[in-house]
This record gives sequence, structure tokens and C-alpha cells, in this order.
Amino acid sequence: MSAAKTAPTPVLRIVPVSALHPHEDHDSQRALPLIERLRSAETFTNPVIAAPIDGTADYVVLDGSNRHYCFTELGIPHILVQVVAYHTPWLELGVWNHVVSGLSTDDLIPLIDGLEGVAISADAVEQPLATLVRKDGARQTLVATTSDIRDRRALLREVVHLYQRHGKLHRTAHGDPALAFVDFPDAAFAVLFPHFTPDEIVEAAVTGAYLPPGISRHIVHGRAVKLDYPMSALRDSQQSLDAKNAALQGWIHRKFANRAVRYYAESTYHFDE
Repeated sequence: MSAAKTAPTPVLRIVPVSALHPHEDHDSQRALPLIERLRSAETFTNPVIAAPIDGTADYVVLDGSNRHYCFTELGIPHILVQVVAYHTPWLELGVWNHVVSGLSTDDLIPLIDGLEGVAISADAVEQPLATLVRKDGARQTLVATTSDIRDRRALLREVVHLYQRHGKLHRTAHGDPALAFVDFPDAAFAVLFPHFTPDEIVEAAVTGAYLPPGISRHIVHGRAVKLDYPMSALRDSQQSLDAKNAALQGWIHRKFANRAVRYYAESTYHFDE
């Protein structure tokens, strides 16, 4: 995507929490602290990214499964989303790979061996579950012994949960593990995942055959961040959805009128997450 092209103004909408369908499992390590923060939060910082599901009034969550999970657990009726059509040049689907520290592949392999349905190969194969890459470059491919998509996704979630429980997981956008190890010098190995298609993401949301957390990477050109929208408006169970959205649009217009919205076309690294 050329930075010379200005991304469209974000489409922001308040929708029922029940209308959102995640395509990935939530991350309990992230979600539990977030629940406590949202319980007393006065503002909602970053909207969930969601795409309409054709033929329905519902949406697939592209980014923000943990936020969606927390709103569900807290019983908050509505949530703020940025709506992005899946088939648009302003949305790209990539993959996050994982870098793991505090755990070696020698420790992980016996744990994986205990999973029924996963085999380990030293050779590259078609449609692997994932590939483990050590710092010395040695690779081991994880292969599912089943072709059933729900079983394959469940096995992939189990593998990720294993090293998430026993080590420390970091996400990286690097496809080359050597570059990832520069950012995380204490890491023992990287986990590379296959790419998914938009249809596979929607299918995962509709059928509940979830991906593990932190694998799909949706790049939204023109993503809305740091909104700090009042949580009271989302918690309110008396005001109608139409009234809430009318208030949201008025709030957005005032932000633009007061020069409180700034557009950055360049790629950025945030050091305050």
C-alpha cells in the first residue's frame, strides 16, 4: 500500500457485543488483567476491528478478541468497533509468528509428543501446523495426523497453549527468525505459522473452529487508535442503539471540528503499549 494514498476516514460504529464473532481464542494472560482495567475504566481506548459477515447483521472480529471477551464477561451490552470490509485494498491479512523464551525445544518436544494427533518431522511438508526454528537454524515441522479442520485448529491451539504455559510468548512480524532473534536475544526458538485466507478467518468465526490467539495479523490502513470514548455510553443499557450511534457520530464530528484527529500515513512503532 502506497503511503502517498490517503486512507479513508474510519467507519466507527457501536454494535451489540453479541453481534461479534471472534475467529481466534482469547489470550487468558492478556484478558484477565484487561477485565480488571475495563471494570473501572472511564474510557475505551481502541475500537475492535470487525468485518461484516455476508448475509447477516453480524461481524467477524479481525482484531480485538480479548476486548470482545472482556466485554462479554463484564456483561457490557455494546462495544465500539471500526468496521472494515474484508475485500478492500485498505485491509491486508498477514501472520504473526511467535518467539519463545524461558523454554527450549528440548523441553517442548516431549510435551508435544504427549498430544495425540501431532507428529514431528525434520522435513518440510505441505500444510504444516507450524514450524519450530531454533537459534542454530535447525527446523522441526509439526504435522497434524488428521485433515479435519476443527481437529487441526484444536491441535494448533494446544501446541500454542503448551509453550505459552511453560515459557514466555512474544509476537513478531518478521518471517525470518534470524531477524526476530535480534529483537529478542533471550529467545530460544521461533514458531512460524502458515498464512490464512480471509475465507478461512470468516469460517473460523462462523463455525467456532478458532485459531490460537496472536496468529492472524490484520493490517488496517487508516486504523483508529487512542479514541478514549466514554465507557458510560457503552455500559448504558437504557439508551437505544440508534441513539448511541447518533451520539457517537456527533462526538466524531466535534473531534474533527476541534482539530483533535491527526492522520499518520507512515508505518509506526509504538513504545507505549
